[in-house]
Amino acid sequence: MGFKLNITLLFVLLFRASYAEGQSTVFDVKKYGARPDEKTDISQALLSAWKEACNSPTPSTILIPAGIYLLGAVKFEGPCKAPLKLQVEGTVKAPADPAQFKGSDGWLTINRLNQFTMTGGGLFDAQGKFAWSKNDCAKTGKCSSLPTSFRFNFINNSIISDITSLDSKLFHVNVLGCNNITFQHFNITAPDESLNTDGIHIGRSNGVYIIDSHIGTGDDCVSLGDGSKQVKVSNVTCGPGHGISVGSLGRYPKEEDVIGFRVVNCTFTNTMNGVRIKTWPASYAGVASDLHFEDIIMNNVGNPVLIDQEYCPYNQCTKSQPSRVKLSNVSFKNIRGTSSTPIAVKLACSSGFPCEGVEIGDINLVYHGTQGPVKAEVSNVKLKVSGKMIPALP
Repeated sequence: MGFKLNITLLFVLLFRASYAEGQSTVFDVKKYGARPDEKTDISQALLSAWKEACNSPTPSTILIPAGIYLLGAVKFEGPCKAPLKLQVEGTVKAPADPAQFKGSDGWLTINRLNQFTMTGGGLFDAQGKFAWSKNDCAKTGKCSSLPTSFRFNFINNSIISDITSLDSKLFHVNVLGCNNITFQHFNITAPDESLNTDGIHIGRSNGVYIIDSHIGTGDDCVSLGDGSKQVKVSNVTCGPGHGISVGSLGRYPKEEDVIGFRVVNCTFTNTMNGVRIKTWPASYAGVASDLHFEDIIMNNVGNPVLIDQEYCPYNQCTKSQPSRVKLSNVSFKNIRGTSSTPIAVKLACSSGFPCEGVEIGDINLVYHGTQGPVKAEVSNVKLKVSGKMIPALP
């Protein structure tokens, strides 16, 4: 029911956005000194345009016209007096050296807005290749030294569409504390070897919709952190990447529940994982429920269907103690295609807090490799099975 209500609200927002476009005052960054020469930092010009647009009592559009621009770290603060649109028609490049982002955890940070639109067909090139060589997450387990390309903090009733994010230094997008925000025709591109470049990471937000988009990167295409509620991913292609994930959960105290996640009509190609839920062993207590994955195509995907409650990257955990994150009301339906590993279905739930209300059915996953027949592994869960199952459940 929550999804239907928010989709209705989305159409209302689209109507308002189209109305606002016709009435909008345009603030062109070139009039504030921005030059499309790839050398002159347009940060101050963009911030000046933002300040005037944000203070306008009527709907406003900030325009970055065609051309190639250099942009350092910027932070846009709201609230604004009226709906605001950022119309990006050109290519915006970040400095390649991450040292130029010292003291900043984001490239483009947007805070506390209502009825915000970002569109225009533009491209944001974070030039992350040099930064990936500086990534020391595997050694330290900490990844905070590099900037996320887009940070959307406390943004409500907003739409991000027809924008491309290229080669982020760390995450492409981080969504925090947002309500009713939609990503449509939002394209993310980075090579498989780009470390920790999650496509869209969501935390403590309610009503996030990712639709009709392509995400190819070096980590999760979409990942849900704690407090994510009523998130829907539909008609998205994922690959390369690590798949679409709930979690990881349970690593930190006082994490909020994850409730309501639907992944439908999506295609995964050459990804490390498909759809997965991951929680840490020896974790803090938590809850994740109402998680549904349906009508999905897997093309040469490792671990196409995966619940992993012993998630332990970098070997920095105690596997002898079970995860305390409780998973319930989970379904995997109509998932078909090819697995790159012999274990096409693995449901490894917590021995201390077994999964409840898990349904699986109409699975048709085949494996053409040399490591034996395709199979499924199941532990600490009672399953409701409907329809055909390939591989067969033990």
